[in-house]
Amino acid sequence: MAKKVGIPRALFYYQYFPLWKTFFEELGAEVIVSDRTSKQILDDGVKSCVDEACLPVKLFFGHVINIKSKVDYLFIPRFTSVYKAEYICPKFGGLPDMVKHSLKDLPEIISTEINLHRSKANAKKAALETGYYFCSDKKRIIASYQKALASYREFREQVKKGVLPLDILDRKLTVLKKPEDTMLNIAVIGHVYNLYDRYISMDLINKLRKFNVNVITIDMIDGSIINKKAENLNKKMFWFFGRKALGSTFHLLEEKNIDGIIFVTSFGCGVDSFVCDLMEKKVRQNSDIPFIVLTLDEHTGEAGMNTRIEAFIDMIRWRNKNDTDISALG
Repeated sequence: MAKKVGIPRALFYYQYFPLWKTFFEELGAEVIVSDRTSKQILDDGVKSCVDEACLPVKLFFGHVINIKSKVDYLFIPRFTSVYKAEYICPKFGGLPDMVKHSLKDLPEIISTEINLHRSKANAKKAALETGYYFCSDKKRIIASYQKALASYREFREQVKKGVLPLDILDRKLTVLKKPEDTMLNIAVIGHVYNLYDRYISMDLINKLRKFNVNVITIDMIDGSIINKKAENLNKKMFWFFGRKALGSTFHLLEEKNIDGIIFVTSFGCGVDSFVCDLMEKKVRQNSDIPFIVLTLDEHTGEAGMNTRIEAFIDMIRWRNKNDTDISALG
């Protein structure tokens, strides 16, 4: 009988699931994903996680609780770095330990470290370490890893063409349409786990689509372009998300084809606090493009969020129709 590997539908699930799924299935394992986020899952996570954690981490705990009794293994990699000479949030590195020491009755946790700070070659090392849980044949593990990379590249290519991860992962067929002249082009900047979780984002992207908005995210922009534009910073950005967020924003500002920018963050995120501030200053200094910050936490109300989105869209349309010389600041 195939061993069951549980993957919580949270955090980097929205970035790497196609890779993980292909890798484990090629090794003969059955991949089980937790249910879509619900009030129950969020409440369970909030109750079981430390108060100081950000919303995405609390939500991750809820997804672990949702799936832990259904699998033989929990896959919770210890993320340190996913790009050379850069780091990601330290909470990702401590996540396996936080889960292990906070929750009871857990299956065995696969907590392989993912650390590409010095070399991309460490990715293959991590694949081997993980693969040995299911197979002793090194060649088979490497072959599975190569197929997983191919699956991931295909996923990324779809996203670059405009198909969002939430559509791909939900297995919804999205017909790409050429943006209409009446559509607003709005950049939605934020971590994948904030943008693409329909529950905690209150289905922000689909709400924007209903307002006839063409949504542009970081994931749609080529990595080489982001890297080049990020070089405009006075100092090298050593946070993975910070480089992507700022580099993509600089590119969009230069292209001059966006009508507004929405920055989505979660309350208590240390990295976002200064990335958002730096981004807003750059936008204000170099353009008159409207900029708004939407902050999420477990107490965020959907009515208030809807009001802010509607007001933001109405303001942009009013400016475009009546007087483009009026400042976004009023």
